[in-house]
Amino acid sequence: MVTAFVFITCEPQRISDIAQEVAELPNVAEVYSVTGDYDIIAVLRVNAYESLDEAVPSGIARIPGVRHTTTVLAFRRYSRRDLEAGFDIGLS
Repeated sequence: MVTAFVFITCEPQRISDIAQEVAELPNVAEVYSVTGDYDIIAVLRVNAYESLDEAVPSGIARIPGVRHTTTVLAFRRYSRRDLEAGFDIGLS
């Protein structure tokens, strides 16, 4: 499973509508409106790296009002449960 975070910049008047449209796309697990340089962050979970092509440039980026996307891939997930079990994440 590949987890990707898609940072989305939108036309201001379309942020809410775009967030709702993104949330309805396949492989989108979560969508957040955020502060800072981006307007929306979407969390995607796909079975294969190649599936991101359908999700981002052929999906999210084509929604009217989306100005720009930046995609970041996750290498590993760390959870509170992992930390409580003593899982070493390289911190001393």
